[in-house]
Amino acid sequence: MDVPMSWLKEYADVNVGIKDFVEDITLSGSKVEGYTVMAGEIKNVVTGYIKEIVKHPDAEKLVICTIDAGQGADLTIVTGAPNVNVGDYVPVALDGSVIAGGKEIHTGPLRGVESQGMLCSVEELGFDLHDFPEAPEYGIYIFPETVELGKDVVEVMDLMDTVVEYEITSNRPDCFSILGIARETAATYKGEFRFPEISVKAEGTGDVNDMISVDIQNAELCPRYVARAVQNVKIEPSPRWMRKRLRAAGVRPINNIVDITNYVMLEMGQPMHAFDINTIAERKIIVRNATAGEQITTLDGVVRDLNESMLVIADPEKAVAIAGVMGGENSMISEDAEAILFESANFDGPNVRITAKNVGLRTDASAKFEKGIDPNMALDAVNRAVQLVEMLGAGDVVPGVVDAYPNKKETWELSYSPEWINKFLGTEIPEEDMQASFERLGLIVDPVNHTVVVPTYRPDLEAQADLAEEVARFYGYDKIVPTLAAGTPTVGKKTYAQTITGMVKDVMIAEGLCEAMTYSFESPKVFDKILLPADSKLRETVTIHNPLGEDFSVMRTVSFNGILNSLSTNYNRRNEQAGLYEVAKVYLPKALPVTELPEEVSTLTMGMYGKMDFYDLKGIVEHLMTSLSMSDKVEYLPEKSLTWMHPGRTASILVDGKSIGYLGEVHPIVAKNYEIGAKTYLAVINVEALVANANRDVIYKPLPKFPAMTRDIAMLVKEDVTVKEIADIIKANGGEHMEAATLFDVYQGSQIEVGYKSVAYSISFRGTDRTLSDADIADGMSAIVSELASKLNAQVRDK
Repeated sequence: MDVPMSWLKEYADVNVGIKDFVEDITLSGSKVEGYTVMAGEIKNVVTGYIKEIVKHPDAEKLVICTIDAGQGADLTIVTGAPNVNVGDYVPVALDGSVIAGGKEIHTGPLRGVESQGMLCSVEELGFDLHDFPEAPEYGIYIFPETVELGKDVVEVMDLMDTVVEYEITSNRPDCFSILGIARETAATYKGEFRFPEISVKAEGTGDVNDMISVDIQNAELCPRYVARAVQNVKIEPSPRWMRKRLRAAGVRPINNIVDITNYVMLEMGQPMHAFDINTIAERKIIVRNATAGEQITTLDGVVRDLNESMLVIADPEKAVAIAGVMGGENSMISEDAEAILFESANFDGPNVRITAKNVGLRTDASAKFEKGIDPNMALDAVNRAVQLVEMLGAGDVVPGVVDAYPNKKETWELSYSPEWINKFLGTEIPEEDMQASFERLGLIVDPVNHTVVVPTYRPDLEAQADLAEEVARFYGYDKIVPTLAAGTPTVGKKTYAQTITGMVKDVMIAEGLCEAMTYSFESPKVFDKILLPADSKLRETVTIHNPLGEDFSVMRTVSFNGILNSLSTNYNRRNEQAGLYEVAKVYLPKALPVTELPEEVSTLTMGMYGKMDFYDLKGIVEHLMTSLSMSDKVEYLPEKSLTWMHPGRTASILVDGKSIGYLGEVHPIVAKNYEIGAKTYLAVINVEALVANANRDVIYKPLPKFPAMTRDIAMLVKEDVTVKEIADIIKANGGEHMEAATLFDVYQGSQIEVGYKSVAYSISFRGTDRTLSDADIADGMSAIVSELASKLNAQVRDK
């Protein structure tokens, strides 16, 4: 927000330089982005008097002017301006001067005649016809009155002002106005805040209540609607002082009526609108929701489509404005308007914001309404507007006010404790200073009961902590001595689940996988992509009400879509191999339609392609289970029910007989759907199951004192026999001395009968009290061979 210092000083005293002011007001909580001088770069441009004009001897369109610019000697200046005459007072840029845009002016020849400067237009001074409507459209600016010669035009044209740019937080709607900043300034410097004296003569005829009626049909979206009327309207340019203030605050002057509404919006923070009262059918204002398919052409000439959620100002026949956003072209004020209606209303901020976004039109008014404006300001604002009408002679104010205010917003009371505030801030501020700060902000203080009544323009003051903040910022944050926090320290640590999850991630990183982070929002098309049956429960999803688009419209029920998309990106960018993992949640609705939060299941997903196969992935899973001390509980069984996985190369992961996930090769059709042209592998594991079954208790054993004995055993079995079946028999029959059984070879080839495979294990035995002999392990090996032959029909040879 841009605030001219000259305007601000009308309501609060500032007796320090601009640099000190900027620092002080920032420290008190009103952050300043920067400041600029209104005159900009203009330098060494003075007033001058044209004494003589002669034609240029070598240029038909140029003339030579003799100028008295108060420099002790007349100047010769060549110009092509058609509007200058002897006796005119004009702005003169002297040798070495600077005009708008940083352009420097120097003495030099112009078609053979030395020109000692330049005569200036308003554009060359950085302004336009809206700032100086008396200036010619083309040509030099002529001062309308006699001026002192040689005087700086910055002073003569009243360009001496500094504009401060503030960054106002959205919780302080009161500071989006000159008065709001002035109140903060007065509180900062412990000075007086002067609210403008508003008085209206109302010399028009009749009563506004006989001219117009107001019907609020949605008081929730329009808490208050205030209006006043003006007769005998005179549309003309605003006076220079008003145009200057508007321009300095970043608003382009238009005419006196429009400028008055903008002036009040900037000064008081209350957006206003003016209607031609003769365009209002039946002289009745209706504040209602728009109807489906309704349209309005706004003041910018664009047709806007409306819907039932939007609020409009209407008459019995049509909408005449989009509430809080912009007026309609059908009620705009023309130059021959005889009577106008000033609207000062209050609208629901969130609704205005949504409406402005939906119609694609964000205005200064909507930006202010979005923050939440005090409805109790509306009456003062409309009275200020018609007061300015009288000051500018823009018409006769009709007596009376239309004020529809069905549910008045009241002040509220907060209690405070000086002791608590000092303890909270770590200060020793006297209670009297606290109360003085509250009073300077407009709060009504009861020192006996330690309460304050909060005015309605401060919606941010809701609790004692908010009052403490007000005390701190006006006492001075720089004066508060840093102290150590008081209280009982607590030791922060990870939960058990967080610790296990961290261990899972450590294993993944140790195995060379990179962590991925993918979206929880997905497209329903994913289910077709992974060949999911139409009746699958996984197709039942939580649907997003306001999605970014169809591709982000549901919460995921499977965890691997993002991983496969990432692998696809890597593959198509010619990365030879990639391995990714992610620990994230899937969202399973408990019922549809959704009536309660879905079940959120934390899931570990691994995905990879390249120089790896099923056994590499299984090895990573086995490493994970070993790290969590779960390997003795885990078994792997063939899994053929998952449509997105290869039916002959997928295993279910079971812990104590219950499935906690799966691993294997992605179905070739699914890999093709994701445009991955290599064998792709996935593992999906329920993290909550890992947390529940992990064992962090470590049991230490002494290193073995005696050597191990090993025996290799090879067998010929049918190819549908799993290595798990073989391993289970070996472990069950190896005897008390068996230490481990390791698979080291699986072979199918020309020397093996079709339908069979050769499987080889290395079995180790070790004694805890002595070195074993062949006789000690003979029974175990014999039992292994016998059981393999009888249960698996294995042809065994051992050595």
